[in-house]
Amino acid sequence: MRVVIVYESLFGNTRQVAEAIGEGVREARPEAEIDCVRVDQPAARERAGSADLLVVGGPTHMRGMTSGLSRKMGVKAEMRKEEAERHDPEMGGEGPGLRDWFHELPKTRSAHAAAFDTHADVRMAGGAAPAIARRLRSHHYELVAEPEGFLIEDTEGPLRKGELDRAKAWGAALHA
Repeated sequence: MRVVIVYESLFGNTRQVAEAIGEGVREARPEAEIDCVRVDQPAARERAGSADLLVVGGPTHMRGMTSGLSRKMGVKAEMRKEEAERHDPEMGGEGPGLRDWFHELPKTRSAHAAAFDTHADVRMAGGAAPAIARRLRSHHYELVAEPEGFLIEDTEGPLRKGELDRAKAWGAALHA
């Protein structure tokens, strides 16, 4: 089984969750070939097309999936903070995001997929996972799990205690 995890991450929280999901899949299915790739990597679409199970995740900005504008706003807001409080954006964090990636993702032949996000645990925070799931369905993917959200403590993180273990368990439960 080939599992491809495509993620977008601005401050590293979503990357950590994606990697934990991969660990969970690996523990549950040691024979699985797992590829965890940033959305801005040129091979992300190509690898997605060869997956038996495609897992897609990203951070939540402005109650939904990120956009070029929301990523730029996030980076600018961080740069205005005092250096000791600043979170440096991940490599590629300001580049193309999931919305752009989905625009060029070809329709599939009904493969399996799952969606996740990271978001703060605040009232009206929303979540990116439902929108990611809708886009996966529109590309003819069959969801094997309900969209899942993983909590961060603040808009930049860190992840809430126990969330990486929860992500690992969620990954282990995914079946194509």
